[in-house]
Amino acid sequence: MTAHYVLVHGACHTGAEMEATAAHIREAGYSTHCPTLAGNRPEDDRRAVGLEDAVRSLIDYIEAEDLRDVRLAGHSYGGMVIAQVVDRIPERISRVIFCNAFVPLDGEALVDLVPPHYAALFAALAAENNQSVTFPFPVFREAFMNDATLAFAQECYQKLNLQPYRTFTDPAHLQTPLAESAVGKSYVNCQQDTALPHSLPWHPRLSERLGLFRLVECPGSHELLFTDPKRFAQAILEAGRD
Repeated sequence: MTAHYVLVHGACHTGAEMEATAAHIREAGYSTHCPTLAGNRPEDDRRAVGLEDAVRSLIDYIEAEDLRDVRLAGHSYGGMVIAQVVDRIPERISRVIFCNAFVPLDGEALVDLVPPHYAALFAALAAENNQSVTFPFPVFREAFMNDATLAFAQECYQKLNLQPYRTFTDPAHLQTPLAESAVGKSYVNCQQDTALPHSLPWHPRLSERLGLFRLVECPGSHELLFTDPKRFAQAILEAGRD
């Protein structure tokens, strides 16, 4: 059976931003897919889309493509989605890979896992932007892409799109805690990432919630998919092997 990698983007991104990383994984001989989640497609009504819609869109994609032996990798917010997908269709997933990603418990929303100042920022942005959010450029520059030149950070920032606020406030629903799942689990930690909170007592970045897991670390920022997609692909391959 052929293994497939499915790369799931983070908030304000689409599958297109994962393609540079996917190209290197394909060079290693693996079928690789980069779907865009519900809520981040141009035609989506950001007011109407919630976390469940994003989860359902990824399940629909995997089932429509009839993918099995999937190495399911989620970046950042994508962790909220892949955690629920592996809970619902574990028979199709051989390993789930959290890439500087949120690892929720049942009933937790993304806003429960960020520092209070970020939660307040998201709420204020949603009130001003028709219940959608994006990251102000100074935040993106310093917290998300601190390993790039200013010009390249500005170029990448233009690729972002508005994120439905409900995908941040809706709770995750898990029948089985990830630590109890029989599916293989990995965590990729980009070491210069300051976008995810450092102060929370989970090593690293919520990873202990995975139970038995493989840790892969590499240099880079939260947006390594922009700044060094080849190294990001290597880390994902290390996380996804066997």
